[in-house]
Amino acid sequence: MFSKEKIEEIVLVTLVADSYSLGAHWVYDEKQLHDLDVDWEALNAPKAQWHKGKNAGDFTHIGDQAYFLKEFLKDKSEFNALEYLEFWRDKMGSYEGYIDGATRETLVNLEQGKTIGSNSEDFSVIGRIAPLLLVSKDEASFLRNVNDFVRLSHNSPKVIEASIFFAKLLFRAEKSKNIEKEMLLLKDEFSPYVIKSVENGVASKHQDTFETIRKFGPACGIDEGFSGIIHLLSKYPFDLKNLLIQNAKAGGDSASRGMVASMIVAAYSSEVGLPQEWFKINKF
Repeated sequence: MFSKEKIEEIVLVTLVADSYSLGAHWVYDEKQLHDLDVDWEALNAPKAQWHKGKNAGDFTHIGDQAYFLKEFLKDKSEFNALEYLEFWRDKMGSYEGYIDGATRETLVNLEQGKTIGSNSEDFSVIGRIAPLLLVSKDEASFLRNVNDFVRLSHNSPKVIEASIFFAKLLFRAEKSKNIEKEMLLLKDEFSPYVIKSVENGVASKHQDTFETIRKFGPACGIDEGFSGIIHLLSKYPFDLKNLLIQNAKAGGDSASRGMVASMIVAAYSSEVGLPQEWFKINKF
């Protein structure tokens, strides 16, 4: 099991990845991305209309929800899914940021007395799982917690399976420092969908990141994001700064891709190598 200090580093790095991604997040137009008025070496205010009111150093709505989970767990020794669901419901009921489709559908379900998540295939929830390490005694308990957490808002078989893949990949860092090798070994424990997503992502590692992510698809759906994350992990396994810059330049849901990839790189790396300025996020 990771040390408490290592877990805290992994959680912090995923939040930094989200905050860094804010500037170009959800910008899709290729010309706009190439001409975007941001400093790629710094934290930036958002350029997309969906994040109105956010400033440089803030989180996207994705990072905010990861932070909510971290906040909920700060005095806990275990993860109680239904207790968290009520905490999350209160937070999102007064939330002033963007409310995505998965959140809206889950809130409607709760209003109807259902404790079942949406059927959304948005993969952003995978980038929020790192805080669960804080209350997981071992890999088996982490996998249970991840499964329970993801189902609360994203009750999609593809998203659940992908979340377990990345959760298992994270734990393999305890015995290996070769991300690509572990991805290729791990994929065979999963469905043909995961196998194809991983193989396509690894096969693209020598290709241009902008073009590759645009080809796989830069949007929020797991069918688009999965191979894009694998590409990033294969191409930049120990260069997290460049990974996040090139990921952000590709636009779309860069925050979700960046958070998942950063969680894995932070687990496998002894030194993440990000600029200290990037850690000046507004919640800390």
